[in-house]
Amino acid sequence: MTIAKTSIRAWACALVLPLLLPLSASAQTGAYPNKPVRLIVPAAPGGGADFLARIVSTKLQEQTGQSFVVDNRAGASGTIAADLTAKAPADGYTLLLGQSTSMAIAPHLYAKLPYDTLRDLRAVTLVAEVPNILVVHPSVPAKTVKELIAQAKAKPGTLNFGSSGNGAPSHLAGEMFKGAAGVDMVHVPYKGAGPSVNALLAGQIQVMFAPMVAVLPQVKAGRLTALAVTSARRSPAIPELPTLIESGLDGLAIVSWFGFFVPAATPQPVVDKLYQETVKALKAADTIERFAKEGAEPSGMAPAEFTTYVAQESARYAKVLKDNGIKLD
Repeated sequence: MTIAKTSIRAWACALVLPLLLPLSASAQTGAYPNKPVRLIVPAAPGGGADFLARIVSTKLQEQTGQSFVVDNRAGASGTIAADLTAKAPADGYTLLLGQSTSMAIAPHLYAKLPYDTLRDLRAVTLVAEVPNILVVHPSVPAKTVKELIAQAKAKPGTLNFGSSGNGAPSHLAGEMFKGAAGVDMVHVPYKGAGPSVNALLAGQIQVMFAPMVAVLPQVKAGRLTALAVTSARRSPAIPELPTLIESGLDGLAIVSWFGFFVPAATPQPVVDKLYQETVKALKAADTIERFAKEGAEPSGMAPAEFTTYVAQESARYAKVLKDNGIKLD
């Protein structure tokens, strides 16, 4: 009798266990996240990337009930933060706010990196795009892009354009502008957006493709003259300003972008969960409002589409860097 009962019990377990396993796996996936998530940001506190990260991380914390702890790791064009993420456990508890500089430009700017952007990191979603503004010092008489081009052609090599550093988006935007417009301007690199904007305000340089958040207050105060935004569409933050494309430079659109990445081996259900929660956060009315004040446009691009976008941006900037002989050791 005992043997029969034992056999029946074993037989029942054999039938029920396979049915329970999918439920168990589903429960584990549904529980993510069940502990704090580390959000690595490749910028110092107070900067544009840090601002976006803290807005979204607060929303994710509200939605999931778990902390999303911002870990600022500035330096080396964002490659320090990217490397930390690439080497972290692929469990969904290390998240990177990657940016165009570290994910699409740095791989072609540095002779060697300790990680491969497309191989070691997995794209989750595009969080936001932030256009630059083409601004000039008031001493420059140009009020439109066409007038600036005419002035640059009339006096080749006399206009200096500043950037936040060699290979930075503001530098590459200037080089792409030079090529598209057929003008000669001298590049002057600085160590960061702050010093370059200060140099522009002081008249030490005359032109800059500056981050919107860094110069919009100066434009509105009349201390700088804005000529165009570098995005494909006009910015809601300054809708009266035309784009470079509208100003006659077909196909010239350059934006700084920010997106979430995880280690490459992160399971698909975790990626899906992160994507869904991030899209929900980006669609919140207060998120849209706060982003708009900084000139940032929320996205929420799906993982597959974002993966393609990163690869396309990487190829695009590789060509710009090669064509202009820009390289760092």
